[in-house]
Amino acid sequence: MERRVEAWIHGRAYRERYTFVPIGQISPDFQHAVIAAEDARFYQHHGFDWQAIEIAAEGDMDGKRLRGGSTITQQLVKNLFFGTGRSFLRKGAEFTLVPVAEFVLGKRRILELYLNVVEWGPGIYGAEAAARAYYETSARNIDRERGARLAAILPLPLKRRPNRMDHYSAIILERMREMGW
Repeated sequence: MERRVEAWIHGRAYRERYTFVPIGQISPDFQHAVIAAEDARFYQHHGFDWQAIEIAAEGDMDGKRLRGGSTITQQLVKNLFFGTGRSFLRKGAEFTLVPVAEFVLGKRRILELYLNVVEWGPGIYGAEAAARAYYETSARNIDRERGARLAAILPLPLKRRPNRMDHYSAIILERMREMGW
C-alpha cells in the first residue's frame, strides 16, 4: 500500500506483482543466496545478530556504512508491521516482536515468509514475482548465479537490477561457497 501511495503522489503508474509460494517451491540456491547476502548467521542467532549490529554501528560512526545489521527476522517483522519508515519507536517495537517471531514461527517459516514479502523492485514482492519479472521463470528454477543477482538487489530494490549486479553477486557467490553451499 505504501508504494501505491508513493506512486500516486508522484503521478506514476503502479502495478503490483505478488504470488505466495511455499518454501519448497523456491530453489535452495535462491534461498542460500538470500541468506548469504542478508543474514549469514541466520541459523546461528535468535533474531538479533549482535556481531552484525556492532559492525554496522561502527560503520555508522566512521561514516562508512557498508551494510546494515538487521537480520532476516528483523526485516520480516519490519515488512509485515511497519513499512519502510525509520524511527526509534519502530525499532523499539521491532525489538519486542523479533524474539516472539523466532519462538513462534521458527527459522524455516521465517525464511518462507521473508522470501514471499520482501520487495524486489517497483511493485515486485516475493521470490516468485521476482523470478518471473527478471528471468521469466519460477522461483523453483533460479540457479546460484541468478539467485545471487536477485539477492544483490535487496538492499536497494527500487534502484538496483540483477543484470547490473556483477560485483556484489560475485561476493554473494563467494559467501555461499564459504558457507558450504
